[in-house]
Amino acid sequence: MTRLDDKLARIRAGAYTSADFIIADAKDGDMGFGTPAPGPRPGKPDQSKTKAEYLDAMRAMTRSGLVDIMLMSASSAEVLAGEGIFADGAVTPAVRLNDTTDIWSQRHARYKATPSRPFRTASPAAASRFADLGLYSVTFSNDVECDLDSLEAYAAFRAEAELTGMRHFLEVFNPAFDIGIAPADLPFYINDCIVRAVAGLVSAERPLFLKMQFNGARAMEELASYDPTNLIVGILGGAKGTTRDTFELVAQAEKHGARVALFGRKINLAEAPVDLVGMMRRVIERSVSPAEAVKAYHGRLAELGLKPTLPLESDLEITDPVLRG
Repeated sequence: MTRLDDKLARIRAGAYTSADFIIADAKDGDMGFGTPAPGPRPGKPDQSKTKAEYLDAMRAMTRSGLVDIMLMSASSAEVLAGEGIFADGAVTPAVRLNDTTDIWSQRHARYKATPSRPFRTASPAAASRFADLGLYSVTFSNDVECDLDSLEAYAAFRAEAELTGMRHFLEVFNPAFDIGIAPADLPFYINDCIVRAVAGLVSAERPLFLKMQFNGARAMEELASYDPTNLIVGILGGAKGTTRDTFELVAQAEKHGARVALFGRKINLAEAPVDLVGMMRRVIERSVSPAEAVKAYHGRLAELGLKPTLPLESDLEITDPVLRG
């Protein structure tokens, strides 16, 4: 069994401790953003890093042993798995297995202004040659035709994945535009959509865990406590925000029932990604508070001779309204 499997088994058995919290580095940005996915060059915001540099960042994080999952595009996963970097089972490779239109984030595009449409570039059969875990994402739009299309595509994916031995976890985004539900009610609509979507699945079909937006303490506690044996809840990172936002998000989400964090831009755009994830671990295990972690992280940047993106005073601010609320 991999380290991920060990942690999932303890969580399902009700034996969770903070050391079992699962962290994934989401380096699948090329499936949504295209060329800018590896992030800007330090001091040159108009220039993006290359795919080779993106792969180097994946290697460095994997070798650190601080994450449990490395989520990648199929093209990246094929390269790294071929190098044998995942052979010891400490870090599990995972592949994004669908790229719905609402993650299409090319420069100058407007795809997020319309409801999500199901689409898959990656093939479970091809990806299963080097990974047995994949991500499938959906976004519910409160539109019967759109949501029916999404759920039918998810059913077709599950049938194909089962034939190839591909396990999956399910990502559920908040819609990017008004779907006719009040903001205060939207988290509970999403909770209900998730439970309804997986209630008809037997254990072999179910997602290993969820990846979703943290919509506040009450919504997280409701979903995380609903069926913790079969429905493990994880959070996505979203926009970079401040370093305090990053540490507050994992602290608050874990406190209210999340057992997984899958962060993309929050890690990739950090000045020192490996050190950031190391500090995330300390926050989750409550050896430091989020504010203390920000200060310690800035101290580490000074040791490394790296200039922080924000001065310490600004980086200590909580800018996400959900985290302040």
